Amino acid sequence: MSALGTISTVVLDCADLDPIAEFYGAVTGWKVTDQGDGYVVLGDGGPVQLGFQRVDGYQPPGWPDPAKQAHLDVSVADLAAAEKAALKLGATRPAFQPGGDDWVVLIDPAGHPFCLVPA
Repeated sequence: MSALGTISTVVLDCADLDPIAEFYGAVTGWKVTDQGDGYVVLGDGGPVQLGFQRVDGYQPPGWPDPAKQAHLDVSVADLAAAEKAALKLGATRPAFQPGGDDWVVLIDPAGHPFCLVPA
């Protein structure tokens, strides 16, 4: 079976665009590639971008909560240094850490869980 297409953008819902776009811009080093009324897209010229769309009444997923839909894994060279930097950027560290010392779960400024994983 041939592919129907390729993934071009992963989009996360949020209540406020600026804090989450600034956060992930700092985490990835990606720049704003597109923005408009209610959305912002980040990228680095590669095939996949990260987008954010404002949703009225947005409620972040819980952690841990089986109702969460998805999360991002961010590969990092130094897990401890990356965690420290992400926390300084506004991430929070929930008490529940299922990965032990193998990876770290953090919560972004809009409430989405994401993982820092060793590269």
